[in-house]
Amino acid sequence: MAQDYYSLLGVSANASGSEIKSAFRKMAKKYHPDTNRDNAEAEKKFKEINQAYEVLQDDNKRAAYDRVGHEAFVNNMSGAGRAGAANHGNFNGSMSDIFESIFGDFMDTGQARGGNRRARGRDISYKVDISLEEAYKGKTVQIKTPVSAVCDTCGGERSKPGTSPSMCGTCRGAGKIRTSQGFFTMERTCNQCQGQGKVITDPCTNCKGSGFVKKNNDFSVDIPAGVDNGTNIRLTGKGDAGFNGGPPGDLYLIVEIRIHDVFQRDGNNLYAAVPISIVKAALGGAYKITALDGKEIEFKVTAGTQSGRQFRIKDKGMPYLQRNNRFGDLYVQINVETPVKLTDNQKKLLEDFENDSKEETYPETKGFMARMKNLVNRLNACLFM
Repeated sequence: MAQDYYSLLGVSANASGSEIKSAFRKMAKKYHPDTNRDNAEAEKKFKEINQAYEVLQDDNKRAAYDRVGHEAFVNNMSGAGRAGAANHGNFNGSMSDIFESIFGDFMDTGQARGGNRRARGRDISYKVDISLEEAYKGKTVQIKTPVSAVCDTCGGERSKPGTSPSMCGTCRGAGKIRTSQGFFTMERTCNQCQGQGKVITDPCTNCKGSGFVKKNNDFSVDIPAGVDNGTNIRLTGKGDAGFNGGPPGDLYLIVEIRIHDVFQRDGNNLYAAVPISIVKAALGGAYKITALDGKEIEFKVTAGTQSGRQFRIKDKGMPYLQRNNRFGDLYVQINVETPVKLTDNQKKLLEDFENDSKEETYPETKGFMARMKNLVNRLNACLFM
């Protein structure tokens, strides 16, 4: 005796269509031949649950099954019975429907099955070039970018107003073509209508039958203070128009900050290389620079400052994005500059200074010469070993 279809799927006789579909998906995944290779029992079970679902998912077949039972779907019955038997025998013909039912939610990317489903528009990107000063303060920029918009003449229908598309003769309006290959039925998008199920015989003259036209999207955008190089700003609905009434895509603004001639940025900190004279480095003194907020900063260079030393100035770096009143720091690196193009008098003064200098005047030089002397001694010792 054939097993009851409801029992095969593990549902009650009064189960809803969605409950039957959900139960079928679980069972089909469990017994699918691809996950049960060389398993005759699993293949048999897979065919049985497919037969059960073929009947119970169709309201008319289910009603006949509930009234008569399996007898409504055997070969010697008439009417609905013959139709049911034909469907049972055409196992290959139903395979693509099975795959679509099981995996459709995972494989559907928004493209229209049969050509009638709404699809989201394409996302687009736009580069915004700003200075470091503008990144510090924030800026309102004017955006003018080309996007794909629904044709005003045909409203996206692609046909000339007053005309209608014709049904595709290749796929007979299905938008897809099925071909059988042994156990499986393969399905592909119809090349004639590109999956739409219909062809345009009298295209709209404005959009040339595409349903879309190019236009410039012109609007202003506020770039927030503290934005970093490479930051993406997403503007919802500012991309290309959707298909078949689907929502538009998004616009992504990619911020590019120009190289600055004074400051280098690392995160929210700023770095500046400041040259000072050998006299100021030796004697010390005050030094002034202007920060990105436009305010002048004075810091003290201590006597004997060496090249490469850094001074940290708190809260004079870049503002933190969307965090009010928080800033990075500014690091000033001292580079002692060797004077060039000296006059005879300057050369004489430097020679006098050099002659009057002692070893303690140049501690780093003294330390280096001591290390070199030790190196020479070690090399000489190696020669006589």
